[in-house]
Amino acid sequence: MKIKTILISFILLLSVINPLFADEFTKSFKGDEAHLVQDSKAKHWCPVCGMNLKMFYKTNHLSTLENNKKRQYCSLRCLVVDKQEYNIDTDNVQVVDSATNKLIFAKSAFYVLGSKIKGTMSKKSKLAFAKKSDAEMFVKKYKGKIVDFKSVLESATNSLESDISMITKKKEKKIYPMGKKILTKMCNQNIDPKEFVEINQLKSAIKNNNLCQPLKEKQLQAVALYLWEVKRFGDLKKLEGTISVTKDEKCPICGMFVYKYPKWASQIFYGTKHYSFDGVKDLMKFYFHDNKNITKILVSDYYSQKAIDAKKAYFVIGSDIYGPMGDELIPFKNESDAKTFYMDHQGKKILKFQEITQEEIYKLDE
Repeated sequence: MKIKTILISFILLLSVINPLFADEFTKSFKGDEAHLVQDSKAKHWCPVCGMNLKMFYKTNHLSTLENNKKRQYCSLRCLVVDKQEYNIDTDNVQVVDSATNKLIFAKSAFYVLGSKIKGTMSKKSKLAFAKKSDAEMFVKKYKGKIVDFKSVLESATNSLESDISMITKKKEKKIYPMGKKILTKMCNQNIDPKEFVEINQLKSAIKNNNLCQPLKEKQLQAVALYLWEVKRFGDLKKLEGTISVTKDEKCPICGMFVYKYPKWASQIFYGTKHYSFDGVKDLMKFYFHDNKNITKILVSDYYSQKAIDAKKAYFVIGSDIYGPMGDELIPFKNESDAKTFYMDHQGKKILKFQEITQEEIYKLDE
């Protein structure tokens, strides 16, 4: 009897120390000490899908981009999506140890692939452990197989298309309609999703700037997804004369998919051939590299979003408005609009196209 009591006490102690012994495994983080590495108030949400990072903490992955900017994802799936745009060094990717909630390097982790635990943004769950013994203990209770980071990354990459299709169907059936309903009844109708570079910034603004009545996380996510993935592109489709970009076009300077940033789209044409950019800054870097035989340069007027001739435009430099790649040149068709923006957003200069220098462009990256 005494031995049984001691054993029960030991198991209870383990359930406090190691969550793997708990009755129900949860991916969320309870408390205030979750390790969130992104800058600003938007750090609480995934920059790719907008999911709350603390709610899916045990599937969090972290990357560091070439400019030393840190990004934190709710899932390996979202890291794989980001990897299509950014040059992410997978040797430096970190993941949360599901047993301890501490960050570890993914390349040395033991992953359990395809357990009974529901996947985060994917059909198959992918949970990491620092110790193989913890992974084995998890498998005994929740099934799945133990693999290394290379294998789980390959699995996430191969299933990306089907995972996105699965999530999109759920959004179209339930989340988008719910988001539209909440937006109509509980939010400021003038929220412009094109003002934001990423969905986590949009969520932060909605929550912290009182753009909606107090929302639960599920409601906030639905509104943000509707604004970001439906209204942002729907409004542009209605607007004639905007720059047209296909989904497979990447900026040749930074590698980002341009269609995701329609407010900043710009293009250089060489006869029938053209290149698309996610901002004037990258367009100008390309222009200074190759400006022969150019037949047309288009940029997006900041206010109207319509395509305008870059060589006739006015550009505000050094303002407090940032584009997908940080400090930007903000284009306007009319000088009066440029002056208004300059005054409203602490601009430093208004330049015509021919006044833009290579030195000015690269200063923006400092």
